[in-house]
Amino acid sequence: MLTLKETKCGQTVTVTKIHGAGAIKRRIMDMGITKGTAVYVRKVAPLGDPVEVTVRGYELSLRKADAELIEVQ
Repeated sequence: MLTLKETKCGQTVTVTKIHGAGAIKRRIMDMGITKGTAVYVRKVAPLGDPVEVTVRGYELSLRKADAELIEVQ
């Protein structure tokens, strides 16, 4: 199982599952990250927080804790 947090810079991955529950899961989905969505990892900060991604044509910064909840392939 690979998460968005473990994805290397410059890779494009597809979301397979979003873990977490309630408000956290809803917030991630509200940002446009849903099952089957392609996500391109643009930058990862030196300490790994935040992760900068491009999803649905716009840039998005995600905390490491949130990126860990997003399962990709």
